[in-house]
Amino acid sequence: MTQRELLSVRMCDLHVSIAGTWLEERIERVRDELAQRDLRFNPHFWLSDEWFSPAGVPGVALPFYLAHPKLIRLERSQMLEAEGATPESCLLLLRHELGHAIQHAFNLQRRREWQRRFGRASTPYPEAYRPNPTSRRYVQNLPAWYAQSHPEEDFAETFAVWLRPRYNWRRRYRGWPALRKLEYVERLMGELAGQPPRVRSRAMPYALSRERMTLGEYYKRKRAHYAVGFPDAYDRDLKRLFSESGGTGDKRETAAAFLRRHRSEIRGMVAKWTGEYQFTLDQVLEQMMGRCKELRLVADGPERSLVLDFAIMLTVHGMSYLYGGREWHVM
Repeated sequence: MTQRELLSVRMCDLHVSIAGTWLEERIERVRDELAQRDLRFNPHFWLSDEWFSPAGVPGVALPFYLAHPKLIRLERSQMLEAEGATPESCLLLLRHELGHAIQHAFNLQRRREWQRRFGRASTPYPEAYRPNPTSRRYVQNLPAWYAQSHPEEDFAETFAVWLRPRYNWRRRYRGWPALRKLEYVERLMGELAGQPPRVRSRAMPYALSRERMTLGEYYKRKRAHYAVGFPDAYDRDLKRLFSESGGTGDKRETAAAFLRRHRSEIRGMVAKWTGEYQFTLDQVLEQMMGRCKELRLVADGPERSLVLDFAIMLTVHGMSYLYGGREWHVM
């Protein structure tokens, strides 16, 4: 089935499930991580349209596209990325959503110390938030400094970092105010170890089987909501460094693919030059890669020169981005 044909299919008619897919192994892995901490609440998982854990439900919804390679490719073609489509990013998101799920399972937001550490869960979610990339009051798990968006996200991100196996968060966050949140989460989870959850709902809101809209309608709404597109502030420099594609017959590597292939090296190089965390620089790199794809640029020239010239460009734009301020959409 072509992508055009897929767009006419209703979401409920996709007939995909978690069973038998690579998601099963990821889910079993995080279940094991919970068991190793003696956290005995039993989260359930289902397919929906997005990643989320609904209020009052100790479970996690995963986006449907992760259940089939064709749907992952469709998501990328429609939205430029497929969130959680790699084993590593999937684990980061699962641990984050489990933070929400365990909050719901034990109504943690009602505790006074939880509120003192993270804020009130009743705080309205903003349409957009302006993070401080240099803040040390928050951990870093998901991109875009997501912990800064809302008290519940702050807790979920802190839980995700705490849950990660063999991760020395005490050393990583030594001297950060965020360390006190991690230490609180460790004490709190120690208290909950071996305890049954207070909330045991098995509800599955917005399950894929009940979604009647077509994939075409879904992506039209999703693009409108997220305002898909990358900033054009980098266009001048990107066009100087990379070439425009000659069309479908052009066999040269795309600039986006070139940057993805050298991503780790470039981040490490710029982080060494500037002293900034690779996590932070990755936000700018992600935007520049997306813009290269939109502009249909290709890598044409000596590979090492392109890597070095791009690293210099990332350094300049990265510093401007970090200290100039940006707004990010939350949901």
